[in-house]
Amino acid sequence: MRFIVVDTADARGSVALFDNLELLSVEAHSTEEDYSSWLLPAVNRLFANSSLSLAGLDGYAVCAGPGSFTGLRVGLTTVKAWAEIHCKPIAALSRLAALTVNDLQSDEPLVASYIDARREQVFAALYARLGSGFAPLGEESVTSLADFAAKVKEEAQGKPVRWVTPDPKMLESLPDWPLFAGSGHILDLARPPFARRLGLLAYRRFRDGGTTDALSLDANYVRRSDAEVFSKRNNSGSKA
Repeated sequence: MRFIVVDTADARGSVALFDNLELLSVEAHSTEEDYSSWLLPAVNRLFANSSLSLAGLDGYAVCAGPGSFTGLRVGLTTVKAWAEIHCKPIAALSRLAALTVNDLQSDEPLVASYIDARREQVFAALYARLGSGFAPLGEESVTSLADFAAKVKEEAQGKPVRWVTPDPKMLESLPDWPLFAGSGHILDLARPPFARRLGLLAYRRFRDGGTTDALSLDANYVRRSDAEVFSKRNNSGSKA
């Protein structure tokens, strides 16, 4: 199974080529350049260093969220176009779910993953061990880290939790973190780019038939766009 992974969820994105579980090549988004101008040249550079092509791949994987509205739209629109042209399946991936996937052996029953969402909020989700992977306990959300930590504490009921994030300072700055760490919670730094984790998750989706098509592919923004928020406020004001 040969496939490409596209991650444009935030500035720490990347594109990568995989052959089953083998990471063939990766290019990280390490500049301030917009994804609208960076993505396709980066993909072309990946293929220039391999004997593969979009048409020759077995499928396409894309991070569907949560993350930046603008970034996600670029990635999803691009992959939709590829799938329509080449009639390939799409693996739509959650970056939060991908953070639970790694090559390390761990036995914690719960994993809490979060990413800085700005505005003093995080994109977050809690997962419970299920077989060799993890299943979500509830939906992904955008919330304050303090509120998410309270939810994790309630769900954990004293069990150890592995916290996976690329933004560890946010957790370490919480007043309750020393208590969490003292009760067996572990902080696991997920370094960008996240291509490796996303690729492992994508491989499982392709293997298990958990794919979609171009028509059904959609973003998981979690948080409403500013335009929606402002529209709701204006509409509420006009009705008063």
